[in-house]
Amino acid sequence: MTRREFLKLTALGLGGLGGLAFRGWNQYFNLPDFPQSDRLGRVNAGKIYVMKRPDADSQVVGVLYEDAVVPWLREVVGKNIFRTNQRWVETPDGYIWSPYLQPVQNLPNQPVQSLPETSAGQGMWAEVSVPFVDLALENPPPRSPGLKNRVKLNLPPRLYYSQIIWIDQAKKNSEDKILYRINERFGTYGDILWGLAEAFRPITAEEITPISPEVEEKRIEVDTTYQTMSCYEGKNEVYYTRISSGAKWDAWGNPVDAWATPIGNFPIWRKLVSLHMSGGTTGGGWDLPGVGWVSLFVGSGVAIHSTFWHNNYGEPMSRGCVNARPEDAKWVFRWTMPKVPLDPGDVTVSLPGGTKVQVLEK
Repeated sequence: MTRREFLKLTALGLGGLGGLAFRGWNQYFNLPDFPQSDRLGRVNAGKIYVMKRPDADSQVVGVLYEDAVVPWLREVVGKNIFRTNQRWVETPDGYIWSPYLQPVQNLPNQPVQSLPETSAGQGMWAEVSVPFVDLALENPPPRSPGLKNRVKLNLPPRLYYSQIIWIDQAKKNSEDKILYRINERFGTYGDILWGLAEAFRPITAEEITPISPEVEEKRIEVDTTYQTMSCYEGKNEVYYTRISSGAKWDAWGNPVDAWATPIGNFPIWRKLVSLHMSGGTTGGGWDLPGVGWVSLFVGSGVAIHSTFWHNNYGEPMSRGCVNARPEDAKWVFRWTMPKVPLDPGDVTVSLPGGTKVQVLEK
């Protein structure tokens, strides 16, 4: 997608910011023509360069802007001096440093017209299964800091691949397209949005069944020095992956102790299928809807959770939490205690809590 195409798309999305006037924005409920490829990458930074070779000092052969979607041909080892991550993604036009690309797929779904009954009324958990989907705000003005900022920048509300949200209504518009109403259950600011149903994959109870529920001795070890996470059953390591823990420095190289992941031994005390996570201060805060597979282990809100806004695992990136790939966060969610049923998708336990998370600095 070129910058011109991106700007055209965002301009179209503005029709949804005036409220639920279907005649005014029905025409904008269309998915972009994403590239035809089994694997895709979404640019997650404002502006990036495409290089001739997998080397930060190579010739620049192209420029891409945020939310451009490109075919992901393969991942290779290259060079980016002074950075831990040396992975590059080969595209048809050149190489992109992998932290700048969110791995995505384009998997539209058959919409559900009748939502299941739950303890909270009709509704279901669903995961975004396309690179991104634009939304329309039902109840302006926007309430969440992130949405306020997008409106200020003349950008439409948008959700990205792997985000998980709660859907509580489904209806057809005048063009016979099915739309879902998005009304977050946990951590919401109160924004209610509508999006094209085919962009969302319903989550089933079967896919979150517990892993090894008969094993009592489980623990997680997070190594903030090497940026890894290991899961143990007794003395046996059964799962290992790279993560991104709390960053110790800001963008200007200044130390920020408050961003570091707390060192110590903590029990998981709450787990949620999805949570709207926000915090920080004006100018230095964050506002992230639809964060999936959240396992909270520190009372201040530190968690192991899915990440869609970067692909730089192996380097500290967060504001205290343990960022993990969606598939890794989901595995941990299923494997750890307490167990979480799909309905309601949220469990809190009292001390001594659930599975222990040991955070180390070697």
